[in-house]
Amino acid sequence: MKLHLHPIGGELPSSRAERDAARDHVGALQQALDDKRTVVREGWGAARVHAKGKRTTWERIELLVDPGTTARPIGTLVNWGRDFPGSKRQAPGAGVVTAFCRIADRWTMVIANDNTVASGAWWPLTPEKIERAQEMALRLRLPVVYLVDCSGLFLPEQSRSFPGRTGAGHIFKKNAELAAAGVPQIAGVFGDCIAGGGYMPIISDRVYMTERAYMVIAGAALIKGAKSLHLTSLDIGGPEVHVHQSACADVRVPDDDVALARIRDEVARLPGSAVDFYRHGARPEDPLLAPDELSEVLPRDHRQVYDMRQVVARLVDGSLFHEFLPDTGQEVLTGVARVGGLWMGFAANVLEPMPRPDGKGRRPGGILYREGIAKLAAFSRACNDDGIPLVWLQDIAGFDIGVEAEALGLLGYGSSLIYTNSTNQTPMFTVLLRKASGAGYYAMAGLPYEPVVQLSTPLSRLSVMEGRTLSIATYNSKLDDDFEIATDDPDERREIEEGMARVAARIEADMDPVQAAARMDTDEVVRLDELRDWLVALAEMAWQGTGYRRTKNPRIWSLHDLEVLAAGRRAADAPAADEAADVESGAEQEDRAAAEAAGLVAVEAPMEGSFYQRPAPGDPAFVQPGARVAAGETVGLVEVMKTFTPVRAERAGTVERFAAVDGASVRPGQVVLWLRPDAS
Repeated sequence: MKLHLHPIGGELPSSRAERDAARDHVGALQQALDDKRTVVREGWGAARVHAKGKRTTWERIELLVDPGTTARPIGTLVNWGRDFPGSKRQAPGAGVVTAFCRIADRWTMVIANDNTVASGAWWPLTPEKIERAQEMALRLRLPVVYLVDCSGLFLPEQSRSFPGRTGAGHIFKKNAELAAAGVPQIAGVFGDCIAGGGYMPIISDRVYMTERAYMVIAGAALIKGAKSLHLTSLDIGGPEVHVHQSACADVRVPDDDVALARIRDEVARLPGSAVDFYRHGARPEDPLLAPDELSEVLPRDHRQVYDMRQVVARLVDGSLFHEFLPDTGQEVLTGVARVGGLWMGFAANVLEPMPRPDGKGRRPGGILYREGIAKLAAFSRACNDDGIPLVWLQDIAGFDIGVEAEALGLLGYGSSLIYTNSTNQTPMFTVLLRKASGAGYYAMAGLPYEPVVQLSTPLSRLSVMEGRTLSIATYNSKLDDDFEIATDDPDERREIEEGMARVAARIEADMDPVQAAARMDTDEVVRLDELRDWLVALAEMAWQGTGYRRTKNPRIWSLHDLEVLAAGRRAADAPAADEAADVESGAEQEDRAAAEAAGLVAVEAPMEGSFYQRPAPGDPAFVQPGARVAAGETVGLVEVMKTFTPVRAERAGTVERFAAVDGASVRPGQVVLWLRPDAS
């Protein structure tokens, strides 16, 4: 059976000015991200490491990876902005580098103590960061390379990194789990390797030690104090001891460069990548639409909708996509495409308003309704059954709420989706494009449901609810039915306004993707123009190994069966259009006839909701009568449940007049503005 791929996406509907504004906004956020990455990469500086005749951790990684390839760090911003008692400096990256790296044409996980940061000490969240990297390697069966240069725990904070289920000792359990699963582990010991750092390499299949390296349960200073002996750490646990006497290490090498070359040789001895086999004869192909245009796709205002298909088109090979169940649950997009020549499934939120199942008007996108939840669950199960790695693209406000939602059993359907995603064995990867809110974040394979990797963008907003919404909930008893402050007392009003502003500001700060990454609530923040390359890398990692998970060839996918069954019901299930939904009043009909007779063109509401002429209260209107607008330019917004759909001019021209007042309720197809088009 042959799967037919179809073009997806196209020219962006927004005006050039709006696209430039979006690009500038994303550009500023990405520059701030790059600045933070630079701080983390520099650590505490290379001078002290070089003075010892050693390379820095990043210099070692650059020698280790294949020429011309780029390491892809995970957990770069862990502990960002966090101070620790007992240290005058912060701990960039928690003092450890964890990165996906190509070595000898095989993807590997490299876990390397940052020897510029307190000699590679372990800080709070360092163990969790290492364990997260080990878990990723275990799930994808990637070889693990440890570059050990660790002075042990940062002792003033030992109570926050030593005990507990994910404390430092859990690293060694992960070592054992990797070994039990047959995942190769190779360690290079380059310097200090004290206490926990000494245990870390031992379970590895191969251990290299340089002449400057030592592995000890306790360092010389502690032994001198406890036993009044005058020794050096090299005397206690250097390569002379552990290579030639204890056999805790395998090979003795003179320096960093030789150790790294030998580690590369070891990786090259492992089975090669299966990626070319699983391409089934296809070749990798760049998207037809440029990935760097993603910064123009997502609007500057996080409340505004955009076309998710335009995102997918800039991520998949050839901008070609096969959509699964396109006529059901249209608030979500599901389908398969090739990424780097490899099959990947995609499940994404659709932000624009979609027709209701009964055909009576539209309902806002970015929300999970019954049909979409069932569609996601069926698609997720099919991908798992077929062994297709699955990418979740999140921009979600949550589940539908209200009487109808409860009567339709959304809790049950949601639980089915959660069960499916909790038990899948196929690799799943989650990308938080923008909003990741409420239980919708969970249902679409958010981090608590253990995707192999969760990526965020500089636009991501991870929270239960938005700051403004939470401030309304907090002060609900002080507000009227329109959520306005219900008091005439100026002092009380000012106090409520200030309180609501504080709540909203605190939540906005918590939602920041950098703060989420600092807390390890997301694995990595990536630039939008890096997202395509990340997905290619993840696809190759998912298909690199063989024999550890179920896969099917595309001829016998379960997806084919589901599509055949669904196709037979489409015609019967298609809802009748609600002809009464867009009926105009007599006055509206007369106004339309007069305007069209005068050569004007109608700009209509795309859905029901509240029409606004301006981006926010107090802001200037998007346009004024007499203003010239470009094709695709936003002239207003339609709001439903705090989600805003742009109303765009389809043609260039001059604004003649508004037909809907600011804040008025509108129907789908109702005229909101009359435009005098430019002469063609």
